[in-house]
Amino acid sequence: MQEKILLVEDDVPLASLLSEYLTGQGFKVDVLHRGAQVRKRVTASSPDLVILDLMLPDMSGLDICRTLREGWRGPVLMLTAMKDDIDVVTGLELGADDYIGKPVAPRVLLARIRSLLRRSTSDLNAQMIEAGPLSVNVPARIALLNSQELELTTTEFDLLVLLARRAGRVQKRSVLVEDLRGIRFDSFDRSVDVLVSRLRRKMGDYGKMIKTVRGLGYLFSIREKES
Repeated sequence: MQEKILLVEDDVPLASLLSEYLTGQGFKVDVLHRGAQVRKRVTASSPDLVILDLMLPDMSGLDICRTLREGWRGPVLMLTAMKDDIDVVTGLELGADDYIGKPVAPRVLLARIRSLLRRSTSDLNAQMIEAGPLSVNVPARIALLNSQELELTTTEFDLLVLLARRAGRVQKRSVLVEDLRGIRFDSFDRSVDVLVSRLRRKMGDYGKMIKTVRGLGYLFSIREKES
């Protein structure tokens, strides 16, 4: 079945270029040049992925991302020409799954899209994971914490699976970045740290199960609410 992408980009020539390229790669591409209609369009068309420019003329891409995450869990890929890392970090904190800087190389964009879509539909080695109060049905992409379902985005779920499957072992940031984003680790890349922060918040008191190992990365501990 043809996968659907919603491209939100106010630069008409760029949007046309990317739409034509992605259509040629087998995707069905819907284009919006303004942000006001994004949530309505997502609800109506149920895209498999949203590509969202952070700088739109009528509203902030950050506000759109926040609104989307109130009821939609699909992958969001940010496009940004901003030089300030704060905006990228904010976008990730609000629920974006990945980002790519402008100018956009179509082949790089395609690789990121395929990585996100592959993760959102993959069975991730199809298995159940039990770790203390956490139970993860990987093929169904359902995570239960004390029998309560966690509302996770695609990337949050994948990070939880990576950490829980390797419980008790330190996971380096570089390994997590490569597993989650499919790119080589950059020491200035804080995307995993932001993602861990998001996941901890959603886990509430049990977020302490994800330990920071200074200078290395993270460790998932099955000891409940460990301080």
